[in-house]
Amino acid sequence: MVASLVIGIIFLVLGLGLRYWINRRKFYRRSPMGAEGFSSYEKSVAIKFIERAGKWIAYALIIFGLLSLWVYSREKKDTEKQEIKAE
Repeated sequence: MVASLVIGIIFLVLGLGLRYWINRRKFYRRSPMGAEGFSSYEKSVAIKFIERAGKWIAYALIIFGLLSLWVYSREKKDTEKQEIKAE
C-alpha cells in the first residue's frame, strides 16, 4: 500500500521535473527575436526529436504517478472499510 504512494510521488515529481527541464532548455535557446538558435540542421532535428520524446515520457510518468496515487487512495479506503466491518 505504501509502495504505491512512494512510486506515485516519485514518478509525479520526475515527470514534472522532466517537463520543466525540457521547457527551460527550450526557453533559454530562444534569441531575442523569438527564433531558436541551432548550430546545424542536424542538431535542430535531433534535439527537437529528443525533446518531443522526452515530453511524451514525462506525460507518461505524470499519468502513471497520478494513477499510483489514485490506487493508494482506493486501497486506503478499502482498508478503512474493512476495519469498520471488523469492529
